[in-house]
Amino acid sequence: MEDSKNARREFVNKSLKTAVLGAVAMGALKSMSSCRAKENGEDEIVELMTTDGDVVEVPVSQMHDVPSLKHEDYNVREGYRNRKFVMVVDLARCKNAKKCIDSCNKHHFVTGDNAWIKVYKMQDSEETSPYWMPTMCMHCDKPACVKVCPVDATFKRRDGLVLIDNERCIGCRFCMAACPYSTRVFNWEEPKQGESTEITMHLEHMQHSPDYAGLPSVKGTVDKCDFCPHMIDKKELPHCVTACPNGVFFFGDAYEDTVTNGEETFRLTKLLENRAGHRLLEHLGTEPSVYYLPPSNRLVDFKEGLENYDPYKSVGISEE
Repeated sequence: MEDSKNARREFVNKSLKTAVLGAVAMGALKSMSSCRAKENGEDEIVELMTTDGDVVEVPVSQMHDVPSLKHEDYNVREGYRNRKFVMVVDLARCKNAKKCIDSCNKHHFVTGDNAWIKVYKMQDSEETSPYWMPTMCMHCDKPACVKVCPVDATFKRRDGLVLIDNERCIGCRFCMAACPYSTRVFNWEEPKQGESTEITMHLEHMQHSPDYAGLPSVKGTVDKCDFCPHMIDKKELPHCVTACPNGVFFFGDAYEDTVTNGEETFRLTKLLENRAGHRLLEHLGTEPSVYYLPPSNRLVDFKEGLENYDPYKSVGISEE
């Protein structure tokens, strides 16, 4: 996606208070607002969408920024206070554009079959229509992967994120065996990152941290989707959300009961109730943080497409 479009989709997460409305409106993205400066010198007015889906007009002078998500005693293994990050995937919108995969690969320096996002062709029976289903780490509240790790390399934070410390990982792959969703990947060889100047300059200023997967993968360790905590830090959405041209992915905070794809914002509970949202393999008791909306009343036609898709193209190299 173009940088300008990503900028429009920046996570704002601001609280708005107006005496006239007598309510709090949580703005999920700057793209949800359109500033209209008045030439007569009056206060600038901003249009924002509330969590109820209503558009309200608020003077800029009555807006205030929410402090950084990282508190003073922030610990990478504990995460953010009073947060519970969730994702909703609308199967009715997915047409296998693979922009989510490309963007994730590019920004996490992932290539080829080790992509953290996979898109599968699904068909419940011969009589039903096929559909596309993106999969990623489910960031379970009761993750089996964490229980089996012998060195505490994979861990769950209080904000719902399940992360991996690659400096601790010994490559035993117990976590991969325990994960019922098969969303983890193992780095059997050194990653193919290319030789671009952009990558070289980026890596020179990087230090390892489990909550910033901006370094190349490490041979002999496990990788997976991390919900882009480095983007959350900047009050922006994960790369897969902003890259999707069809608005398939919604991201938000369960405690705020709000999810957004950058163009639309919904109450999480109402969205799941109205669209019969569900989680994969719920009977296992893992309590995933990723919800799926069924592919009913599809907004896009199913197409096979992308037979010649190159999983290495997004990072500027070709498979040998």
